[in-house]
Amino acid sequence: MRAGRLVSLLLLLQTRGRMTARELADELEVSVRTVYRDVESLGSAGVPIYADRGPAGGYQLLDGYRTRLTGMTGDEAGTLFLAGMPGPAAELGLGSVLAAAELKLRASLPGELADRADRVRERFHLDAPGWFRGDEPTPHLSTVAEAVWSSRVLEIRYRRWKAPREVTRTLNPLGVVLKAGRWYLVATARERTTAYRVSNILEAEVLDATAVRPSGFDLAGFWQDWAARYEQSVYTATATVRMTEAALRMMAFVFPPEMSRTARDLAGPADEDGWLITTVPIESIKQGHIELLKLGDEAEVLDPPELRARFAETARGLAATYLPIASAPVPTAGSTDALISPG
Repeated sequence: MRAGRLVSLLLLLQTRGRMTARELADELEVSVRTVYRDVESLGSAGVPIYADRGPAGGYQLLDGYRTRLTGMTGDEAGTLFLAGMPGPAAELGLGSVLAAAELKLRASLPGELADRADRVRERFHLDAPGWFRGDEPTPHLSTVAEAVWSSRVLEIRYRRWKAPREVTRTLNPLGVVLKAGRWYLVATARERTTAYRVSNILEAEVLDATAVRPSGFDLAGFWQDWAARYEQSVYTATATVRMTEAALRMMAFVFPPEMSRTARDLAGPADEDGWLITTVPIESIKQGHIELLKLGDEAEVLDPPELRARFAETARGLAATYLPIASAPVPTAGSTDALISPG
């Protein structure tokens, strides 16, 4: 355990440069006192590590010192290969680069670790897109990726949902995110950082100017916060719905996560017939109508009146279509009705 921690501390200093004792302690999830002891042990073992005093100080390795020691375990070797995503890498224009990197990594591993990595590749596969969704056309993804990699300003013509539908934006690109098979560009424009759906980019051009990247920007942290705010912002209204317990359970499989999660959280107790009342967030009357129709006759909209009226209209239309068919006699195989056309 301690040997692995010493290797991790050494690799942190090698890859990141100067770090304070507190920063090392946070990364390694140990106390500062433990970091002091580990640094002393590394120094005693001949590792050229030294400390700079003062507010801007910290530990660092002697310039030019590199270690080839990785301390990679079998589980680490296997999960590293599991992280490879050839499909998305190819979309970014990095398919051949990823293949070459994996080949070099595979060749550098000792026999036992290489076998472990091969077994993981043979037994696990990541398929990012959701069910019943094809790949989105993203002809400008490679241009977007180039701007991100090279930290260059990007100018795009973008199609959005509100008027004016098409806009031109000059962006400081910060990163790309693959979410459920959909690519997004995280970028700053006019001091506002947000996400742009890459499939909605109509034109893209990398400019000569260097992009400005906020100090300490955390792509993963930003995306988590942005995605949570986005999910909450699209639901601008609510519907009061009476439904069966079975319908409430089914929502998790056929509804967007925010709708089903809120409906479960706000559900009241079921009556003796298994019906309950809950509140469901909706984007609009039209969207609520489309989603709640999935529950069929196991749900009844109580409010708002406009949504209930739309369901009543749908019910009348369905009755007009299906009830005459249901009440008509069904011709049997030996009946003459089956051979004589109407009129």
